[in-house]
Amino acid sequence: MFQHRDSSPRAELTGRQSLYPVCLVTSLFFLWGFSYGLLDTLNKHFQDTLGIGKSRSAGLQAAYFGAYPLASLGHAAWTLQRFGYRATFVWGLCLYGLGAVLAIPAIKCRSFGGFCACIFVIGSGLGSLETAANPYMGACGPARYSEIRLNIAQAFSGVGSVVAPVVGSFAFFRLDAEGALQNVQWIYLAVALLVFALAVIFFISDIPEAYEDDDETMAKGDNGGLTSSQRWRLLHAALAQFCCTGAQIAIAGYFINYVTETRPRTRPALASQLLAGAQGAFALGRFVGAALMRFIRPRVVLCAFTTLSVALVAPAVALRGNSGVLVICLSMFFESVCFPTIVALGIRGLGRHSRRGSGYVVGGIVGGACVPPLMGAVADARGTAMGMTVPLGFLAAGWTYALAVNAVPAYRAVIDGGNSVESDSEGDGEPVMERSGEGVLELGRRWRRG
Repeated sequence: MFQHRDSSPRAELTGRQSLYPVCLVTSLFFLWGFSYGLLDTLNKHFQDTLGIGKSRSAGLQAAYFGAYPLASLGHAAWTLQRFGYRATFVWGLCLYGLGAVLAIPAIKCRSFGGFCACIFVIGSGLGSLETAANPYMGACGPARYSEIRLNIAQAFSGVGSVVAPVVGSFAFFRLDAEGALQNVQWIYLAVALLVFALAVIFFISDIPEAYEDDDETMAKGDNGGLTSSQRWRLLHAALAQFCCTGAQIAIAGYFINYVTETRPRTRPALASQLLAGAQGAFALGRFVGAALMRFIRPRVVLCAFTTLSVALVAPAVALRGNSGVLVICLSMFFESVCFPTIVALGIRGLGRHSRRGSGYVVGGIVGGACVPPLMGAVADARGTAMGMTVPLGFLAAGWTYALAVNAVPAYRAVIDGGNSVESDSEGDGEPVMERSGEGVLELGRRWRRG
């Protein structure tokens, strides 16, 4: 919950006071959506300009998403625990900008390996942002609406992933190889300037922070560890995130290949625009999912959407032409709610461990580094349509979490009970959002005292 530091007793932030930080953090979701959408377009572009195969081009996704657990379980988790949300936002943006700047000479030298290394730095920065932004948005109001807030914020990630393929269709596929590579350099320069500007804005902005009730929790005899049931639910959520994110990234990453192979005489530029349409369906799915969650329990929406996504990817293996493209677009629509809803449900009931729990669930994004190379290997050997069997299998595995949160009483009780913590009573130990009175980073650990 949001609270003032300068009021006694503490008063919750009003909607107007929380609007600016919420909008500022939401801009980060657009940024990583654009970066991810650009990566999907570059996948096909580098296959054409550098003459590399599908499995090797998956190195982009492997580098990008392989950096996420290093951030969410490593440096970003440490920064978040030690210095707070704002420091983590600034740190992530600086890494993102650094990677974008370093990408320019790598592209100029036509070094695919060098560019993958830069993408790893960018992914590390974005992993830092995700580690902080997801629990931050979840804590910005009543716990029962956390899934709605996350889905709306993540929808702007979908908007960014729509814009990127449109930019790519004009910047990459309508010029010769040399001109297209120059445009890639200009795009990354613009991204770097924007990201560094955002880092400055976050540095000077006065945004709420979250502090943990360690003193109160210790007074109740809590040794600070997770219970066995909490650990199991958290592990299941992280595994589901691994599977669903890996499937989502693989499908989007090879969407252009799928279209050009199964839809005769389709040029890559048109396929890139169709990818923008598919990403538009993805973004729309998050807005629709958030609206449905206002009236239907989020766990039910997750189960319904995941079930339909699995059911739609299956026929894509055999369908061709417009029918195949349509079912893939529809599957992306229903995949949309998986990531933010799994994050929100996965950290339910963790209380003051929410930051750490978010790191584990966000770390599941490493599936985006593991699944695309597997699909690429199958696509090289048997075609992209047959390669769809790989994300289909992972989606089915992730579906088990959607079933568990609806069918297993131990899961359902915690999720339907809001953000109550098993070891605490009446919400003790929950992160508390407070405003800092200063306009600069406050380093060091501060605790709320009753």
